Amino acid sequence: MTKPLPVRSRFAEIDTWVFDLDNTLYPQTADLWPKIDARITLFMMRLFGLDAISLRALQKHYYRQYGTTLRGLMTEHGIDAEAYLAFVHDIDRSSLAHNHSLAEAIAALPGRKLILTNGSRHHAVETAKQLGIDHVFEDIFDIIAAEFIAKPDEGAYMRFFEKLKIEPTRAAIFEDIDRNLVVPHARGMTTVLVLPAHDEGPEREAWEISTGDEPHVDFVTDDLVAFLEGLLK
Repeated sequence: MTKPLPVRSRFAEIDTWVFDLDNTLYPQTADLWPKIDARITLFMMRLFGLDAISLRALQKHYYRQYGTTLRGLMTEHGIDAEAYLAFVHDIDRSSLAHNHSLAEAIAALPGRKLILTNGSRHHAVETAKQLGIDHVFEDIFDIIAAEFIAKPDEGAYMRFFEKLKIEPTRAAIFEDIDRNLVVPHARGMTTVLVLPAHDEGPEREAWEISTGDEPHVDFVTDDLVAFLEGLLK
């Protein structure tokens, strides 16, 4: 289901296409994010010497307060960010299948194609390779490039716009978390919220669940390939 239907005229002037990575470029029922989430908990267990149950609430508090658990741990505890990223992204991605249809749909879009992620470049590269879509992207802007300022903080987007020379009013962004679309919408980007398909049920915090009715969401889709293909017909 896609609603409202893509209005091609809204995308006629778009020359930069920006995609979140996790749970956007692959199905939200994939096991990658649960694996990363478990590695974050394990990192915190080793850091604090506490059990997982005791740390889950703190992990989610930092995620909600700072955009990523990493930012919370950096701010509150001064951890080594790059060591953290290497640890939590050390996962098996073999469950992801190549998505040739997605690769073709993104490649056919006119202009630049970029990944904007709160994860690491290494994680984005390896995940895109596993999906068979790495060759269609010009660049990846990761949490390190953002100087560890995470979406949805405005600073993350401003660094992204400046460093990659992006004119927001000529860019579209695809995201699975609606709060990450607030700043892009305010800056003039065309925003697309990617929801799980009707038969998918990813684990989400209650505050993360979106209907797509939010004023900062221009379009909603639960089928990214079909949405992109619809823009090209």
